[in-house]
Amino acid sequence: MQVWCDFRTTPPVQEIDPVFDSTLSKNGEGYSLNGNVVSYKGEVVGEFVCIQNSESYNQARAKIGLVTWLIVDFTDWKMIPIENLIAECEDSGTMLGVVVTMPAEVNGIAFALEKGVDAIIVKPEDLLIEACMIAKASRMENQPVSEAVKDEKKDSLDLIEGTITSIESGGVGERYCIDLTSLISNGEGMLIGSSSSSLALVHGEVIKSQYVPARPFRVNAGPPHSYVLMADGKTKYIAELLSGDEIMLISDSGQSRTATIGRLKIEKRPFLRISWENDYQISNSIYLQQAETVRIVAGVGKVISVTDLAIGDSILCHNSQYARHIGNQVSISAKEV
Repeated sequence: MQVWCDFRTTPPVQEIDPVFDSTLSKNGEGYSLNGNVVSYKGEVVGEFVCIQNSESYNQARAKIGLVTWLIVDFTDWKMIPIENLIAECEDSGTMLGVVVTMPAEVNGIAFALEKGVDAIIVKPEDLLIEACMIAKASRMENQPVSEAVKDEKKDSLDLIEGTITSIESGGVGERYCIDLTSLISNGEGMLIGSSSSSLALVHGEVIKSQYVPARPFRVNAGPPHSYVLMADGKTKYIAELLSGDEIMLISDSGQSRTATIGRLKIEKRPFLRISWENDYQISNSIYLQQAETVRIVAGVGKVISVTDLAIGDSILCHNSQYARHIGNQVSISAKEV
């Protein structure tokens, strides 16, 4: 983590405290601010955004991946937007700098979402300098080097056969059916689950039965708390889905394609809780409606109704070592049980 000295409203001095790695000033040495444009040694490297509301927050988000540095200041909410921006900046090529005015805020921002920001920008005041020295030393001691997070957005995903360890009643709750504007093929479905570390492949309702017709545009996805993998590689809670959202369809061989949600059908239904273990020895589960028409993919060319499942059966799933924050993959030590 870097610490910058904020000279935007105070005259620069000849010597600054050793805690500072650089400076931010208006048209001066170090990082230079001209309007909202951030430059370094004459080269444009970033954007400055004062976040006052959701509109300016989204303006800041729109710069992620396009600039080397995103520098933000806040007039109201701070910690939640910072956590969200840290998650979105990870593996994007954009570093996040935050203007801090209160010594008590320094440590929280230095370790927000465990990872912290890339730069804290403070005025050359004694209490702020002392807080930055402590936070900077702690970051150097405690923050591990993490591998870059790999984006899930690609044409194919690795699917692994997990082993079901338990099947039990999941009570009654709101069941969501996700109805698409395109047809689902045999062997296709959506990746859904209660934990981001392992999502199960839930098959589309493409199989006819003697009691109900097929619904080849539908996935019976389960309750509102479950994650579902979207077309952009992020996850959403099922309760967050809207008509028009683009979702990812996955085949039993791991091939993916994009589909658009036409509507959501929500009804009270009984659930089964199906659990399995993934590659990271973490127990994972999915809640699915207790109905013969709801099926999981057990392997290539193998589909089983949830009412026919038994302990020891296979379930096709996509595993990840990363946690999720507002749908983004982040390398933090979150645990979902």
